[in-house]
Amino acid sequence: MKRISSGGEFEAKVGYCRAVVAGGFVHVAGTVGQGETVTDQCRSALEVIGKALNDAGASFADVVRVKYYLPDRAEFEPCFPILAETFGANPPAATMIECGLIDPKYRIEIEVTAVAPD
Repeated sequence: MKRISSGGEFEAKVGYCRAVVAGGFVHVAGTVGQGETVTDQCRSALEVIGKALNDAGASFADVVRVKYYLPDRAEFEPCFPILAETFGANPPAATMIECGLIDPKYRIEIEVTAVAPD
């Protein structure tokens, strides 16, 4: 098992790491991004996730499952082009859930599971 930390503020505070490589998969924790708009935060979260995947030897092409959490489901549609560009020809299974996030300033949280490299 391999644990990957991004050094984010919540990792030490809550007691988790950005990603864990185990059981043939890379499990990336729910990730929020920075910025004022949902699209800014979506791009920012994907950058953090991309780095975690890279640190695990994987990429977005290896993602098999993604979960999106938003306080307002109406804000999901503006993210569609960003997500389509990110996953391209390798779209994962996906779920979107409308719920509260850890801080009201966050508009989207993204969690992914990818196949780990051999």
